[in-house]
Amino acid sequence: MSETTAKQAHPKGLWVLFGTEMWERFNFYGMRALLTLFLVNSLMMKEEEASLIYGGFLGLCYLTPMLGGFISDRFLGNRNCIMLGGSLMAIGQLLLFTSASVFPSNLELAKSLMYLALGVIIFGNGFFKPNISSMVGSLYPKEEKSKLDTAFTIFYMGINIGAFLGQFICPIVGDVKDAGGVRDIHAFKWGFLAAALAMMIGTAVFFFLKNKYVVTPEGRPIGGLPSGHDASDFEEGEATKAHFSAMSLGLAALAFLGLFFIFNYMTEGDNVVKTIIYPIIYASGITLAGLILSDKTLTKVETQRIWVIYIMSFFIIFFWAAFEQAGSSLTFIADNQTDRNFFGWNMPPSMVQIFNGLFVVIFAVPFSMLWDRLRAKGAEPISTVKQSVGLLLIAVSYFIIAHNVKDLGSSGLLSIYWLILLYLIQTFGELCLSPIGLSLVGKLSPKRFASLAYGVFFISNAAGYALSGTLGSILPATGDKFKKAEELGINLQDVLDKKVVPTAEQLKMLSDNQISAENPVFAGFEIHNLYEFFMVFVVLCGIASVILFLLTPVLKRMMHGVK
Repeated sequence: MSETTAKQAHPKGLWVLFGTEMWERFNFYGMRALLTLFLVNSLMMKEEEASLIYGGFLGLCYLTPMLGGFISDRFLGNRNCIMLGGSLMAIGQLLLFTSASVFPSNLELAKSLMYLALGVIIFGNGFFKPNISSMVGSLYPKEEKSKLDTAFTIFYMGINIGAFLGQFICPIVGDVKDAGGVRDIHAFKWGFLAAALAMMIGTAVFFFLKNKYVVTPEGRPIGGLPSGHDASDFEEGEATKAHFSAMSLGLAALAFLGLFFIFNYMTEGDNVVKTIIYPIIYASGITLAGLILSDKTLTKVETQRIWVIYIMSFFIIFFWAAFEQAGSSLTFIADNQTDRNFFGWNMPPSMVQIFNGLFVVIFAVPFSMLWDRLRAKGAEPISTVKQSVGLLLIAVSYFIIAHNVKDLGSSGLLSIYWLILLYLIQTFGELCLSPIGLSLVGKLSPKRFASLAYGVFFISNAAGYALSGTLGSILPATGDKFKKAEELGINLQDVLDKKVVPTAEQLKMLSDNQISAENPVFAGFEIHNLYEFFMVFVVLCGIASVILFLLTPVLKRMMHGVK
Protein backbone atom coordinates (compact mmCIF):
# COMPACT_ATOMS: atom_id res chain seq x y z
CA MET A 1 0.00 0.00 0.00
CA SER A 2 1.40 3.37 -0.96
CA GLU A 3 1.89 6.14 1.58
CA THR A 4 -0.88 8.17 -0.04
CA THR A 5 -3.33 5.27 0.11
CA ALA A 6 -2.44 4.61 3.73
CA LYS A 7 -3.21 8.18 4.64
CA GLN A 8 -6.56 8.01 2.87
CA ALA A 9 -7.67 4.77 4.56
CA HIS A 10 -9.65 4.87 7.77
CA PRO A 11 -7.89 3.30 10.79
CA LYS A 12 -8.83 -0.27 11.73
CA GLY A 13 -9.88 0.97 15.14
CA LEU A 14 -12.88 2.64 13.47
CA TRP A 15 -14.17 -0.79 12.50
CA VAL A 16 -13.72 -2.13 16.03
CA LEU A 17 -15.74 0.77 17.41
CA PHE A 18 -18.18 0.29 14.52
CA GLY A 19 -18.74 -3.35 15.55
CA THR A 20 -19.01 -2.56 19.25
CA GLU A 21 -21.56 0.17 18.65
CA MET A 22 -23.46 -2.03 16.17
CA TRP A 23 -24.19 -4.70 18.79
CA GLU A 24 -24.96 -2.11 21.45
CA ARG A 25 -27.51 -0.48 19.13
CA PHE A 26 -29.02 -3.91 18.37
CA ASN A 27 -29.56 -4.20 22.12
CA PHE A 28 -30.97 -0.70 22.54
CA TYR A 29 -33.19 -0.39 19.47
CA GLY A 30 -34.45 -3.96 19.74
CA MET A 31 -35.64 -3.25 23.27
CA ARG A 32 -36.97 0.18 22.22
CA ALA A 33 -39.14 -1.41 19.52
CA LEU A 34 -40.94 -3.51 22.12
CA LEU A 35 -40.98 -1.27 25.18
CA THR A 36 -44.19 0.76 24.79
CA LEU A 37 -46.15 -2.22 23.49
CA PHE A 38 -44.92 -4.25 26.47
CA LEU A 39 -45.98 -1.50 28.89
CA VAL A 40 -49.47 -1.22 27.37
CA ASN A 41 -50.26 -4.86 26.61
CA SER A 42 -48.46 -6.69 29.42
CA LEU A 43 -48.14 -4.20 32.27
CA MET A 44 -51.59 -2.71 31.57
CA MET A 45 -50.55 0.95 31.28
CA LYS A 46 -52.33 3.63 29.28
CA GLU A 47 -50.71 4.77 26.01
CA GLU A 48 -50.25 8.28 27.46
CA GLU A 49 -48.39 6.89 30.48
CA ALA A 50 -46.32 4.57 28.29
CA SER A 51 -45.30 7.49 26.04
CA LEU A 52 -44.21 9.55 29.04
CA ILE A 53 -42.19 6.66 30.47
CA TYR A 54 -40.66 6.07 27.04
CA GLY A 55 -39.68 9.72 26.68
CA GLY A 56 -38.33 9.89 30.23
CA PHE A 57 -36.33 6.69 29.76
CA LEU A 58 -34.76 7.90 26.52
CA GLY A 59 -34.15 11.33 28.00
CA LEU A 60 -32.28 9.91 30.99
CA CYS A 61 -30.33 7.60 28.67
CA TYR A 62 -28.93 10.71 27.03
CA LEU A 63 -28.61 12.70 30.25
CA THR A 64 -26.36 10.21 32.03
CA PRO A 65 -23.61 10.56 29.38
CA MET A 66 -22.89 13.83 31.23
CA LEU A 67 -22.00 11.74 34.29
CA GLY A 68 -20.26 9.06 32.24
CA GLY A 69 -18.22 11.66 30.38
CA PHE A 70 -17.17 13.37 33.60
CA ILE A 71 -16.11 10.09 35.28
CA SER A 72 -14.24 9.07 32.16
CA ASP A 73 -12.39 12.37 31.78
CA ARG A 74 -11.44 12.50 35.46
CA PHE A 75 -11.12 8.91 36.72
CA LEU A 76 -11.75 5.77 34.65
CA GLY A 77 -10.96 6.61 31.02
CA ASN A 78 -12.94 5.69 27.92
CA ARG A 79 -12.09 2.00 27.83
CA ASN A 80 -13.12 1.14 31.36
CA CYS A 81 -16.34 3.14 31.02
CA ILE A 82 -17.29 1.30 27.82
CA MET A 83 -16.78 -2.07 29.51
CA LEU A 84 -18.76 -0.97 32.57
CA GLY A 85 -21.57 0.50 30.46
CA GLY A 86 -21.87 -2.55 28.23
CA SER A 87 -22.07 -4.87 31.24
CA LEU A 88 -24.76 -2.77 32.92
CA MET A 89 -26.90 -2.67 29.79
CA ALA A 90 -26.73 -6.45 29.42
CA ILE A 91 -27.84 -6.82 33.05
CA GLY A 92 -30.69 -4.36 32.46
CA GLN A 93 -31.99 -6.36 29.50
CA LEU A 94 -31.91 -9.55 31.58
CA LEU A 95 -33.99 -7.75 34.22
CA LEU A 96 -36.52 -6.82 31.52
CA PHE A 97 -36.56 -10.49 30.49
CA THR A 98 -37.34 -11.36 34.11
CA SER A 99 -40.04 -8.68 34.31
CA ALA A 100 -41.71 -10.07 31.19
CA SER A 101 -41.51 -13.58 32.69
CA VAL A 102 -43.18 -12.96 36.08
CA PHE A 103 -46.36 -11.18 34.94
CA PRO A 104 -49.36 -11.54 35.10
CA SER A 105 -49.07 -13.70 38.24
CA ASN A 106 -47.30 -10.83 39.99
CA LEU A 107 -47.98 -7.59 38.13
CA GLU A 108 -46.52 -5.31 40.80
CA LEU A 109 -43.24 -7.26 40.88
CA ALA A 110 -43.12 -7.14 37.08
CA LYS A 111 -43.52 -3.34 37.15
CA SER A 112 -40.84 -2.97 39.85
CA LEU A 113 -38.42 -5.10 37.84
CA MET A 114 -39.22 -3.07 34.73
CA TYR A 115 -38.37 0.22 36.47
CA LEU A 116 -35.18 -1.30 37.92
CA ALA A 117 -34.20 -2.61 34.48
CA LEU A 118 -34.70 0.77 32.83
CA GLY A 119 -32.64 2.42 35.58
CA VAL A 120 -29.73 0.01 35.06
CA ILE A 121 -29.87 0.50 31.28
CA ILE A 122 -29.94 4.28 31.73
CA PHE A 123 -26.67 4.29 33.72
CA GLY A 124 -25.09 1.71 31.41
CA ASN A 125 -25.85 3.88 28.41
CA GLY A 126 -24.44 6.89 30.25
CA PHE A 127 -21.07 5.22 30.66
CA PHE A 128 -21.04 3.74 27.15
CA LYS A 129 -22.39 6.42 24.84
CA PRO A 130 -20.10 9.48 25.17
CA ASN A 131 -16.93 7.45 25.50
CA ILE A 132 -17.19 5.41 22.34
CA SER A 133 -18.10 8.54 20.34
CA SER A 134 -15.12 10.52 21.65
CA MET A 135 -12.78 7.62 20.79
CA VAL A 136 -13.74 7.88 17.11
CA GLY A 137 -12.40 11.43 16.98
CA SER A 138 -9.18 10.37 18.74
CA LEU A 139 -8.33 7.84 16.01
CA TYR A 140 -7.34 10.61 13.58
CA PRO A 141 -4.28 12.88 13.69
CA LYS A 142 -4.80 16.64 13.76
CA GLU A 143 -4.08 17.01 10.04
CA GLU A 144 -6.87 14.55 9.14
CA LYS A 145 -9.69 16.03 11.25
CA SER A 146 -11.46 17.00 8.00
CA LYS A 147 -12.23 13.28 7.57
CA LEU A 148 -14.36 13.20 10.71
CA ASP A 149 -17.65 13.87 8.89
CA THR A 150 -16.98 10.79 6.76
CA ALA A 151 -15.75 8.74 9.73
CA PHE A 152 -18.81 9.54 11.82
CA THR A 153 -21.10 8.77 8.89
CA ILE A 154 -19.45 5.32 8.61
CA PHE A 155 -19.72 4.93 12.37
CA TYR A 156 -23.35 5.96 12.12
CA MET A 157 -23.92 3.22 9.57
CA GLY A 158 -22.71 0.75 12.21
CA ILE A 159 -25.23 2.18 14.63
CA ASN A 160 -28.02 1.61 12.16
CA ILE A 161 -26.97 -1.87 11.03
CA GLY A 162 -27.37 -2.72 14.70
CA ALA A 163 -30.67 -0.85 14.86
CA PHE A 164 -31.92 -2.71 11.78
CA LEU A 165 -30.97 -6.12 13.18
CA GLY A 166 -32.45 -5.33 16.59
CA GLN A 167 -35.69 -3.97 15.16
CA PHE A 168 -36.02 -7.06 12.97
CA ILE A 169 -35.05 -9.89 15.31
CA CYS A 170 -36.53 -8.63 18.60
CA PRO A 171 -40.05 -8.05 17.14
CA ILE A 172 -39.91 -11.38 15.27
CA VAL A 173 -39.44 -13.26 18.54
CA GLY A 174 -41.07 -10.76 20.92
CA ASP A 175 -44.10 -9.20 19.16
CA VAL A 176 -46.10 -12.25 18.11
CA LYS A 177 -49.75 -12.37 17.03
CA ASP A 178 -51.81 -15.40 16.04
CA ALA A 179 -53.81 -15.77 12.84
CA GLY A 180 -56.70 -13.92 14.45
CA GLY A 181 -54.54 -10.93 15.34
CA VAL A 182 -54.41 -11.70 19.07
CA ARG A 183 -51.05 -10.73 20.59
CA ASP A 184 -49.08 -13.26 22.67
CA ILE A 185 -48.31 -11.05 25.67
CA HIS A 186 -45.87 -13.63 27.02
CA ALA A 187 -43.54 -13.42 23.99
CA PHE A 188 -41.99 -10.02 24.84
CA LYS A 189 -39.43 -11.73 27.11
CA TRP A 190 -37.72 -13.41 24.16
CA GLY A 191 -37.16 -10.06 22.48
CA PHE A 192 -35.54 -8.69 25.64
CA LEU A 193 -33.35 -11.82 25.91
CA ALA A 194 -32.16 -11.34 22.33
CA ALA A 195 -31.24 -7.75 23.20
CA ALA A 196 -29.24 -8.94 26.22
CA LEU A 197 -27.26 -11.44 24.13
CA ALA A 198 -26.42 -8.74 21.57
CA MET A 199 -25.00 -6.48 24.28
CA MET A 200 -22.83 -9.30 25.59
CA ILE A 201 -21.41 -9.82 22.09
CA GLY A 202 -20.67 -6.10 21.66
CA THR A 203 -18.87 -5.88 24.99
CA ALA A 204 -16.78 -8.97 24.13
CA VAL A 205 -15.82 -7.51 20.71
CA PHE A 206 -14.44 -4.40 22.36
CA PHE A 207 -12.69 -6.29 25.16
CA PHE A 208 -10.74 -8.61 22.87
CA LEU A 209 -9.84 -6.15 20.07
CA LYS A 210 -9.31 -2.82 21.81
CA ASN A 211 -5.61 -3.23 22.62
CA LYS A 212 -4.66 -4.24 19.09
CA TYR A 213 -6.63 -1.79 17.01
CA VAL A 214 -8.04 1.08 19.08
CA VAL A 215 -4.80 3.07 19.03
CA THR A 216 -3.53 6.44 17.80
CA PRO A 217 -1.70 6.72 14.46
CA GLU A 218 1.51 6.45 16.52
CA GLY A 219 0.34 3.20 18.12
CA ARG A 220 -0.54 4.51 21.60
CA PRO A 221 -3.72 3.07 23.22
CA ILE A 222 -6.72 5.37 23.00
CA GLY A 223 -9.04 5.89 25.93
CA GLY A 224 -6.83 4.82 28.82
CA LEU A 225 -6.81 6.38 32.28
CA PRO A 226 -6.88 10.21 32.18
CA SER A 227 -3.46 10.31 33.87
CA GLY A 228 -2.06 8.70 30.75
CA HIS A 229 -2.80 11.61 28.39
CA ASP A 230 0.20 12.55 26.26
CA ALA A 231 1.07 16.20 25.67
CA SER A 232 0.82 15.58 21.91
CA ASP A 233 -2.93 15.02 22.36
CA PHE A 234 -3.37 18.77 22.86
CA GLU A 235 -2.92 21.81 20.64
CA GLU A 236 0.06 24.04 21.31
CA GLY A 237 -0.77 26.35 24.22
CA GLU A 238 -3.99 24.44 25.05
CA ALA A 239 -4.71 23.75 28.71
CA THR A 240 -4.57 20.04 29.55
CA LYS A 241 -7.04 20.07 32.44
CA ALA A 242 -10.29 21.85 33.15
CA HIS A 243 -10.51 23.99 36.25
CA PHE A 244 -13.81 24.50 38.07
CA SER A 245 -13.62 26.60 41.19
CA ALA A 246 -15.56 25.73 44.34
CA MET A 247 -17.67 28.83 43.76
CA SER A 248 -18.58 27.82 40.20
CA LEU A 249 -19.53 24.32 41.35
CA GLY A 250 -21.65 25.76 44.16
CA LEU A 251 -23.38 28.20 41.82
CA ALA A 252 -24.03 25.34 39.38
CA ALA A 253 -25.71 23.33 42.14
CA LEU A 254 -27.90 26.30 43.10
CA ALA A 255 -28.74 26.96 39.45
CA PHE A 256 -29.77 23.34 39.01
CA LEU A 257 -32.13 23.48 41.99
CA GLY A 258 -33.62 26.79 40.86
CA LEU A 259 -34.15 25.59 37.29
CA PHE A 260 -35.62 22.30 38.49
CA PHE A 261 -38.29 24.08 40.52
CA ILE A 262 -39.04 26.47 37.64
CA PHE A 263 -39.57 23.61 35.18
CA ASN A 264 -41.49 21.66 37.81
CA TYR A 265 -43.79 24.64 38.37
CA MET A 266 -44.36 24.97 34.62
CA THR A 267 -45.34 21.29 34.31
CA GLU A 268 -48.99 20.32 34.49
CA GLY A 269 -50.28 17.01 35.81
CA ASP A 270 -49.26 14.58 38.53
CA ASN A 271 -47.23 12.07 36.50
CA VAL A 272 -43.85 11.56 38.21
CA VAL A 273 -41.97 11.26 34.92
CA LYS A 274 -43.46 14.51 33.68
CA THR A 275 -43.08 16.51 36.90
CA ILE A 276 -39.75 15.16 38.20
CA ILE A 277 -37.74 13.42 35.47
CA TYR A 278 -38.35 15.93 32.70
CA PRO A 279 -37.45 18.97 34.86
CA ILE A 280 -34.25 17.17 35.93
CA ILE A 281 -33.30 16.68 32.27
CA TYR A 282 -33.98 20.29 31.25
CA ALA A 283 -32.30 21.76 34.35
CA SER A 284 -29.23 19.54 33.97
CA GLY A 285 -28.62 20.61 30.39
CA ILE A 286 -28.67 24.31 31.16
CA THR A 287 -26.62 23.87 34.36
CA LEU A 288 -23.87 21.85 32.69
CA ALA A 289 -23.64 24.33 29.83
CA GLY A 290 -23.09 27.14 32.32
CA LEU A 291 -20.60 25.13 34.36
CA ILE A 292 -18.33 24.44 31.38
CA LEU A 293 -18.33 28.11 30.43
CA SER A 294 -17.21 28.97 33.99
CA ASP A 295 -13.90 27.16 33.43
CA LYS A 296 -11.16 29.77 33.82
CA THR A 297 -8.83 28.01 31.37
CA LEU A 298 -11.12 28.67 28.38
CA THR A 299 -9.79 31.04 25.75
CA LYS A 300 -12.05 33.38 23.77
CA VAL A 301 -11.91 31.12 20.70
CA GLU A 302 -12.70 28.01 22.77
CA THR A 303 -15.61 29.80 24.43
CA GLN A 304 -17.14 30.83 21.13
CA ARG A 305 -16.73 27.33 19.71
CA ILE A 306 -18.46 25.86 22.75
CA TRP A 307 -21.29 28.34 22.25
CA VAL A 308 -21.69 26.97 18.71
CA ILE A 309 -22.10 23.47 20.19
CA TYR A 310 -24.77 24.80 22.55
CA ILE A 311 -26.71 26.68 19.88
CA MET A 312 -26.58 23.72 17.51
CA SER A 313 -27.66 21.40 20.33
CA PHE A 314 -30.67 23.56 21.17
CA PHE A 315 -32.09 23.37 17.66
CA ILE A 316 -31.67 19.63 17.29
CA ILE A 317 -33.89 19.17 20.38
CA PHE A 318 -36.82 19.71 18.01
CA PHE A 319 -35.48 17.15 15.55
CA TRP A 320 -35.30 14.39 18.18
CA ALA A 321 -38.67 15.35 19.65
CA ALA A 322 -40.19 14.60 16.23
CA PHE A 323 -37.92 11.72 15.24
CA GLU A 324 -38.45 9.71 18.44
CA GLN A 325 -42.16 9.39 17.86
CA ALA A 326 -41.08 6.17 16.15
CA GLY A 327 -41.10 4.22 19.41
CA SER A 328 -44.28 5.71 20.86
CA SER A 329 -47.03 7.46 18.88
CA LEU A 330 -46.00 6.07 15.48
CA THR A 331 -45.83 2.56 16.95
CA PHE A 332 -49.31 2.95 18.43
CA ILE A 333 -50.59 4.23 15.07
CA ALA A 334 -48.91 1.29 13.31
CA ASP A 335 -50.57 -1.06 15.81
CA ASN A 336 -54.06 0.45 15.82
CA GLN A 337 -54.76 2.40 12.65
CA THR A 338 -52.44 1.12 9.91
CA ASP A 339 -52.86 -1.51 7.22
CA ARG A 340 -49.55 -3.32 7.78
CA ASN A 341 -49.83 -5.57 4.74
CA PHE A 342 -46.34 -5.43 3.25
CA PHE A 343 -46.29 -7.39 -0.02
CA GLY A 344 -48.66 -9.97 1.43
CA TRP A 345 -47.07 -10.14 4.89
CA ASN A 346 -48.77 -8.57 7.92
CA MET A 347 -45.78 -6.89 9.55
CA PRO A 348 -45.66 -6.69 13.38
CA PRO A 349 -46.33 -3.07 14.45
CA SER A 350 -43.10 -2.88 16.46
CA MET A 351 -41.14 -3.73 13.32
CA VAL A 352 -42.43 -0.90 11.12
CA GLN A 353 -39.75 1.45 12.48
CA ILE A 354 -37.11 -0.95 11.09
CA PHE A 355 -37.11 1.02 7.85
CA ASN A 356 -35.20 3.88 9.45
CA GLY A 357 -32.25 1.62 10.28
CA LEU A 358 -32.45 -0.08 6.88
CA PHE A 359 -32.41 3.23 5.02
CA VAL A 360 -29.45 4.50 7.03
CA VAL A 361 -27.49 1.36 6.11
CA ILE A 362 -28.38 1.88 2.45
CA PHE A 363 -27.74 5.62 2.28
CA ALA A 364 -24.96 6.27 4.82
CA VAL A 365 -22.17 5.56 2.33
CA PRO A 366 -23.77 7.62 -0.50
CA PHE A 367 -24.14 10.55 1.92
CA SER A 368 -20.51 10.10 2.99
CA MET A 369 -19.44 10.12 -0.67
CA LEU A 370 -21.59 13.20 -1.28
CA TRP A 371 -19.84 15.16 1.48
CA ASP A 372 -16.42 14.00 0.21
CA ARG A 373 -17.23 15.05 -3.36
CA LEU A 374 -18.59 18.44 -2.31
CA ARG A 375 -15.54 18.97 -0.08
CA ALA A 376 -13.20 18.21 -2.99
CA LYS A 377 -15.01 20.83 -5.06
CA GLY A 378 -14.95 23.35 -2.22
CA ALA A 379 -18.77 23.35 -2.18
CA GLU A 380 -19.49 21.43 1.02
CA PRO A 381 -22.01 23.29 3.21
CA ILE A 382 -20.95 23.89 6.81
CA SER A 383 -22.37 21.65 9.50
CA THR A 384 -25.17 23.95 10.67
CA VAL A 385 -26.53 24.26 7.12
CA LYS A 386 -26.62 20.46 6.85
CA GLN A 387 -28.48 20.33 10.14
CA SER A 388 -31.03 22.96 9.11
CA VAL A 389 -31.73 20.80 6.03
CA GLY A 390 -32.21 17.82 8.36
CA LEU A 391 -34.82 19.74 10.37
CA LEU A 392 -36.59 20.82 7.19
CA LEU A 393 -36.76 17.23 5.93
CA ILE A 394 -38.39 15.94 9.10
CA ALA A 395 -40.96 18.76 8.86
CA VAL A 396 -41.67 17.70 5.26
CA SER A 397 -42.10 14.05 6.31
CA TYR A 398 -44.76 14.95 8.86
CA PHE A 399 -46.47 17.36 6.45
CA ILE A 400 -46.92 14.49 3.98
CA ILE A 401 -48.21 12.06 6.61
CA ALA A 402 -50.55 14.71 8.07
CA HIS A 403 -52.32 15.12 4.73
CA ASN A 404 -52.63 11.36 4.31
CA VAL A 405 -54.38 10.87 7.65
CA LYS A 406 -56.62 13.91 7.19
CA ASP A 407 -59.56 11.93 5.80
CA LEU A 408 -59.11 8.67 7.71
CA GLY A 409 -61.62 9.48 10.43
CA SER A 410 -61.79 7.13 13.39
CA SER A 411 -61.95 3.88 11.43
CA GLY A 412 -59.91 4.26 8.22
CA LEU A 413 -56.50 2.58 7.94
CA LEU A 414 -53.31 4.32 6.88
CA SER A 415 -51.28 2.40 4.31
CA ILE A 416 -47.96 1.16 5.65
CA TYR A 417 -46.25 2.61 2.59
CA TRP A 418 -46.89 6.15 3.84
CA LEU A 419 -45.07 5.29 7.07
CA ILE A 420 -42.22 3.81 5.02
CA LEU A 421 -41.99 7.06 3.04
CA LEU A 422 -41.98 9.01 6.31
CA TYR A 423 -39.04 6.93 7.59
CA LEU A 424 -37.16 7.38 4.29
CA ILE A 425 -37.41 11.18 4.41
CA GLN A 426 -36.59 11.22 8.13
CA THR A 427 -33.52 9.06 7.43
CA PHE A 428 -32.24 11.65 4.96
CA GLY A 429 -32.81 14.29 7.63
CA GLU A 430 -31.04 12.18 10.23
CA LEU A 431 -27.98 11.73 7.99
CA CYS A 432 -27.81 15.50 7.54
CA LEU A 433 -28.03 16.11 11.27
CA SER A 434 -26.92 13.44 13.73
CA PRO A 435 -23.51 12.22 12.47
CA ILE A 436 -22.72 15.79 11.45
CA GLY A 437 -23.47 16.95 15.00
CA LEU A 438 -21.21 14.25 16.46
CA SER A 439 -18.45 15.30 14.10
CA LEU A 440 -18.88 19.00 14.90
CA VAL A 441 -18.52 18.36 18.63
CA GLY A 442 -15.28 16.47 17.93
CA LYS A 443 -13.95 19.39 15.90
CA LEU A 444 -14.99 22.23 18.20
CA SER A 445 -14.55 20.90 21.74
CA PRO A 446 -11.23 21.40 23.57
CA LYS A 447 -9.45 18.07 24.20
CA ARG A 448 -9.76 18.39 27.99
CA PHE A 449 -13.55 18.49 27.56
CA ALA A 450 -13.72 15.70 24.96
CA SER A 451 -16.11 13.25 26.64
CA LEU A 452 -17.87 15.94 28.70
CA ALA A 453 -18.62 17.92 25.53
CA TYR A 454 -20.24 14.84 24.03
CA GLY A 455 -22.20 14.57 27.25
CA VAL A 456 -23.49 18.11 26.63
CA PHE A 457 -24.40 17.20 23.06
CA PHE A 458 -26.30 14.15 24.24
CA ILE A 459 -28.22 16.28 26.75
CA SER A 460 -29.83 17.95 23.74
CA ASN A 461 -30.88 14.45 22.69
CA ALA A 462 -32.17 13.93 26.23
CA ALA A 463 -34.21 17.12 26.12
CA GLY A 464 -35.52 16.16 22.69
CA TYR A 465 -36.58 12.74 23.94
CA ALA A 466 -38.26 14.26 26.98
CA LEU A 467 -40.14 16.60 24.66
CA SER A 468 -40.95 13.60 22.44
CA GLY A 469 -42.57 11.90 25.43
CA THR A 470 -44.68 14.98 26.11
CA LEU A 471 -45.68 15.23 22.45
CA GLY A 472 -46.31 11.49 22.17
CA SER A 473 -48.69 11.70 25.11
CA ILE A 474 -50.96 14.09 23.16
CA LEU A 475 -51.73 11.43 20.53
CA PRO A 476 -55.51 11.60 20.04
CA ALA A 477 -57.68 8.49 20.12
CA THR A 478 -57.04 6.11 17.21
CA GLY A 479 -59.38 3.63 15.57
CA ASP A 480 -59.05 0.85 18.14
CA LYS A 481 -60.26 3.18 20.91
CA PHE A 482 -63.41 4.14 19.01
CA LYS A 483 -64.13 0.49 18.25
CA LYS A 484 -63.67 -0.56 21.87
CA ALA A 485 -65.87 2.29 23.11
CA GLU A 486 -68.56 1.24 20.63
CA GLU A 487 -68.41 -2.31 22.05
CA LEU A 488 -69.03 -0.75 25.48
CA GLY A 489 -72.09 1.05 24.12
CA ILE A 490 -70.43 4.49 24.12
CA ASN A 491 -70.13 6.87 21.15
CA LEU A 492 -66.60 8.12 21.82
CA GLN A 493 -66.74 10.79 19.13
CA ASP A 494 -69.79 12.39 20.74
CA VAL A 495 -68.03 12.28 24.13
CA LEU A 496 -64.89 13.96 22.72
CA ASP A 497 -66.97 16.56 20.88
CA LYS A 498 -68.84 17.33 24.14
CA LYS A 499 -72.15 16.43 22.50
CA VAL A 500 -72.94 14.05 25.34
CA VAL A 501 -71.84 13.95 28.97
CA PRO A 502 -70.77 10.43 29.98
CA THR A 503 -72.07 8.99 33.23
CA ALA A 504 -69.74 8.07 36.07
CA GLU A 505 -70.17 4.41 35.12
CA GLN A 506 -69.25 5.12 31.48
CA LEU A 507 -66.19 7.14 32.55
CA LYS A 508 -65.03 4.19 34.64
CA MET A 509 -65.53 1.79 31.73
CA LEU A 510 -63.51 4.07 29.45
CA SER A 511 -60.74 4.43 32.05
CA ASP A 512 -60.62 0.67 32.66
CA ASN A 513 -60.07 0.19 28.93
CA GLN A 514 -57.34 2.87 28.74
CA ILE A 515 -59.54 5.31 26.80
CA SER A 516 -59.54 9.03 27.57
CA ALA A 517 -62.83 10.91 27.58
CA GLU A 518 -61.14 14.18 26.57
CA ASN A 519 -59.00 15.34 23.67
CA PRO A 520 -55.35 16.02 24.55
CA VAL A 521 -54.09 19.59 24.82
CA PHE A 522 -50.68 21.03 23.85
CA ALA A 523 -49.60 24.65 24.44
CA GLY A 524 -53.23 25.62 24.99
CA PHE A 525 -54.46 24.01 21.75
CA GLU A 526 -56.80 21.03 21.77
CA ILE A 527 -55.69 18.20 19.48
CA HIS A 528 -58.80 16.73 17.84
CA ASN A 529 -57.33 14.32 15.28
CA LEU A 530 -54.17 12.84 13.77
CA TYR A 531 -53.87 15.65 11.23
CA GLU A 532 -53.56 18.28 13.97
CA PHE A 533 -51.21 15.99 15.91
CA PHE A 534 -48.75 15.67 13.02
CA MET A 535 -48.94 19.36 12.14
CA VAL A 536 -47.47 20.14 15.59
CA PHE A 537 -44.20 18.59 14.38
CA VAL A 538 -44.36 20.38 11.04
CA VAL A 539 -44.55 23.76 12.77
CA LEU A 540 -41.90 23.07 15.45
CA CYS A 541 -39.28 21.60 13.09
CA GLY A 542 -40.01 24.00 10.25
CA ILE A 543 -39.48 27.08 12.42
CA ALA A 544 -36.32 25.58 13.97
CA SER A 545 -34.91 24.86 10.49
CA VAL A 546 -35.41 28.41 9.24
CA ILE A 547 -33.92 30.07 12.34
CA LEU A 548 -30.85 27.79 12.39
CA PHE A 549 -30.22 28.51 8.71
CA LEU A 550 -30.48 32.26 9.27
CA LEU A 551 -27.99 32.04 12.16
CA THR A 552 -25.39 30.25 10.02
CA PRO A 553 -23.25 33.33 9.11
CA VAL A 554 -22.89 34.20 12.79
CA LEU A 555 -22.10 30.61 13.78
CA LYS A 556 -19.54 30.34 10.98
CA ARG A 557 -17.58 33.28 12.42
CA MET A 558 -17.77 31.76 15.91
CA MET A 559 -16.25 28.50 14.65
CA HIS A 560 -13.00 30.31 13.76
CA GLY A 561 -12.12 28.27 10.71
CA VAL A 562 -13.72 24.95 11.70
CA LYS A 563 -16.13 23.75 9.01
